[in-house]
Amino acid sequence: MKEIYKRIVLIIGSILVLVSCTEDPRPKPKAYLALEYPEAIYKTEDITKMPFTFDRNALGKNLRTKTLKGETTSYGINIEYPNLKGTIYITYKAIDKDEELLRTFLINAQNFTEEHTQKADAIDGVVYENPERKVYGMFYDVGGNAASQSQFYVTDSINHFITGSLYFYAKPNYDSILPAANYLQKDIMRIMESLEWKK
Repeated sequence: MKEIYKRIVLIIGSILVLVSCTEDPRPKPKAYLALEYPEAIYKTEDITKMPFTFDRNALGKNLRTKTLKGETTSYGINIEYPNLKGTIYITYKAIDKDEELLRTFLINAQNFTEEHTQKADAIDGVVYENPERKVYGMFYDVGGNAASQSQFYVTDSINHFITGSLYFYAKPNYDSILPAANYLQKDIMRIMESLEWKK
């Protein structure tokens, strides 16, 4: 009787081995972390002392403003995203029809972006123009393990100049922060597209 059970087990085992080994083993495909962020809800931000308005994602908390010291009227705005561990930093500077000052601000904004080329894999610039609102500028998408993944500047070429950049509170690891960077780049584009000068 034991001999019959041994043969049955051996036959079933042999069948299972033959059936299970018909295909070549394949490695599993790479898995990516699926991060989902809430749909952006934008509201117009009108800060009393600032000479411009813009749309801001409600996910951006702790809006902080400060007056900056310098030769010209300057303000700083920080839009913090605690859940994404990132902040969009915006700096406003008055030009007051000073062409030399405008040229200096433009060069400084472009040089600031160029400083990231040491760590960046690529920097893609996109020109932004809205003649109706008198808003002209550039948006930079910085690829790779750079400190800032996005930067921008806008101006009316006469009185106002704004620069902005996106930073995360973590060591730059492009693959890890890419979903959050892509999400916040849309917020930056919305800031640029919605920006209006008050005068």
